[in-house]
Amino acid sequence: MPEVTPAAVSSDDPQTYEDTHVHAVYDEIAPHFSFTRYKPWPIIAAFMSSLPTGWVGVDLGTGNGKYLPLPSDRPNGVWTVGFDRSLNLLKIAKRAGDGEREVVWGDVLDHPWRTGAFDYAISIATIHHLATPYRRKVAVQRLLQSISPAHGRALIYVWAIEQDQLSKRAIPTDSTERGQTFAPKGQDVYVPWVLNPSTATKPKTKQKKRSLKDDAFEDGQLNFAAFDDPPKVFNRYYHMFSQGELRDLVVDAAQEMQLVIGEAPDAPSGSKAGPQRGVHIVADGWERSNYYVELRRWQQ
Repeated sequence: MPEVTPAAVSSDDPQTYEDTHVHAVYDEIAPHFSFTRYKPWPIIAAFMSSLPTGWVGVDLGTGNGKYLPLPSDRPNGVWTVGFDRSLNLLKIAKRAGDGEREVVWGDVLDHPWRTGAFDYAISIATIHHLATPYRRKVAVQRLLQSISPAHGRALIYVWAIEQDQLSKRAIPTDSTERGQTFAPKGQDVYVPWVLNPSTATKPKTKQKKRSLKDDAFEDGQLNFAAFDDPPKVFNRYYHMFSQGELRDLVVDAAQEMQLVIGEAPDAPSGSKAGPQRGVHIVADGWERSNYYVELRRWQQ
C-alpha cells in the first residue's frame, strides 16, 4: 500500500501548487472520497448540537457535506451553508441528508460574505491543505471575519502528526526520544489516495460481491484485491500539525486582526476608542489523529 511521503512545497506559487496537489485531486476522486466520509466525528456533532436554534452558519471546506444536516435531533434547528473549492464534491454536498442543501463554490482564502454574516463556522480537515503558513493564517482570519463579532462560535479541525492506533497513516519524522518518533514542528507530506475509476463498482466476478462503502475502502484506500485493473494513486498535499501549532496559528491570526485573546471581561472597558473585541479559545485538544480548537468571539 502506498505510504505517506515528505512533500517539498514551493512558496513561489502556492496557489498553483494547491490547484495541482489538492483541488484537482478532490475533483477527480470526489465520488469515491464521499463513500468514506459519512460518519460525523463526536466533538463536531456535539458542537453542532450545542448551537442555539435559529442560528445560521457556514462549513468552510464542506467536502461531501456530511455536517450540513446536523444536528439531526433538531430538524430545522440551525442552517449550515456549505462552502468548498471542489465543484464535484459540492454536487454531492447539495444532496446531503434529506432535502436540498445550500452550497457555494469558492476558496477559503476568499471573503465572499459581509463581515459577521454568520452565527457560527466550522472548518473541518481543510486548513491543512494550504501550502504555506501565511495562507493558513489568512484562512483562520477569514473564518473569524465570517462570524458575528459579538457572539460568533467556531470549530477548526486539522490532521495531526500524532496518529492514533487505528490510523493507517505513518507520518515521517526526523527525531527520536525514548524509542518513540516525534516531530517538534509540522510536517508537509503527500498522503496517497488509491483509485481505479474504471472498475470501482465492479468487484472480481470470482469473489463474493462486497459493499463499496464497507469493504472496497480501507482508510481512504481501495482494497486492491477487490479489483482487476491496476490502481491509480493520487498524492494529496497535507500540512500535518504538531502539538500547539493550531492554537498558535489562531492566536497569531487573531492578534493580527487586533483581537484580544481570552475571555470577555466582566464589565465594558469604557474605552473611547470604540468597542473592545476578542476571541476566547474555549477548547484546544486532540481527537482521533486530529487537533482542534473551539472559539467564541465577543465584543464590549
